Amino acid sequence: MTETKPFRIHVPQTDLDDLHRRLTDVRWPDEPPGIGSSRGIPLADMRSLVRRWRDGFDWRAQEERLNAFPQFVTEIDGQTIHYVHVRCGAPGALPLLLTHGWPGSFAEFLGIVEPLTADGYDVVIPSLPGFAFSTPVAETGWGNLFRVASAFAELMTRLGYERFAAHGSDVGAGVTGMLPMVAPGRVVATHINGPGPFPFGPALEVGGLGEADRVRAERFNEFQRDGLGYLHLQSTRPSTLAYSLTDSPAGQLAWIAEKYAEWTDVDLPAEDLLTVASLYWFTRSGASAAHFTYEGMQAFRAFAEQTGETGGTLSSGGVPVGVAVFATDHTIRSLVDPTGLAAHWSEYDRGGHFPALEVPGLLAGELRAFFGAYR
Repeated sequence: MTETKPFRIHVPQTDLDDLHRRLTDVRWPDEPPGIGSSRGIPLADMRSLVRRWRDGFDWRAQEERLNAFPQFVTEIDGQTIHYVHVRCGAPGALPLLLTHGWPGSFAEFLGIVEPLTADGYDVVIPSLPGFAFSTPVAETGWGNLFRVASAFAELMTRLGYERFAAHGSDVGAGVTGMLPMVAPGRVVATHINGPGPFPFGPALEVGGLGEADRVRAERFNEFQRDGLGYLHLQSTRPSTLAYSLTDSPAGQLAWIAEKYAEWTDVDLPAEDLLTVASLYWFTRSGASAAHFTYEGMQAFRAFAEQTGETGGTLSSGGVPVGVAVFATDHTIRSLVDPTGLAAHWSEYDRGGHFPALEVPGLLAGELRAFFGAYR
């Protein structure tokens, strides 16, 4: 099957009713006094978010907002792939593939579609296999980023794009970095935000670093010490975690709300977080996203054993690569890009792990400035 089909989001009312019931009947845990956020997202914060999700969040309005963007599905290598595709209509437009990470979704990039298309880019935003409407997952192995990159290159072929550019964040940065390898000669340039050291690697030495890099290194070491619980679970026991993420909307919300709280620099509207939580909940993709992480880590370990590479350094795949570092990133250029491989490097004093949501104007301007040279 190589055809693409138009797609519109429509969650059945029975699913909305079921969500409301579950949010009404949450079984709350006890919380030790005085712990604040030191052990995860506080109970008071979760109660407030659940009330907002149940009583003050209009999914149908968000559904309408998302459906304002042309969406499609196709089958590649046996897997349903969902994507947004917006053509700018300009002759000679440069196609730009945008790939999200975890705990994100295609929806985080929608705020930068208009400035990109206005500047002459065709925009393609796929959902990673196992995320949002690229579900259910047909078989194991889709956490292998080479396989994902190959599928996305095939998607661009089906859309009629022989030549294209790509940007990604988090897992999407890994996919983006592999595109020139799986589609040689077709990717004109790549751009990523927030590359950082390998999280399961050693702590960073802070001696000899400049002030800004020292702060980032200390932040990374703290994250490595106190913030990796989610990654350990998803990369070792996704099946066990899957029951909570699939059966409890409060559990799914807490699982990602903690990361939005810790990894952002800008206060996001609750509607942004609840839209993402709803996408994970309605598509049951909390579980498949966890399995994606597990498989990705297994593939990386196998690669590291074969090559001796431990990750954490920039690769270009033989094409120009641009990097944007936002305020809460752990990126230290002397460690990530010791040989000066990056053709473009920007650092910002605002934004975090989700710049398309937090600082869309900065990210859109960054992408336009970098990719403008490669039309």
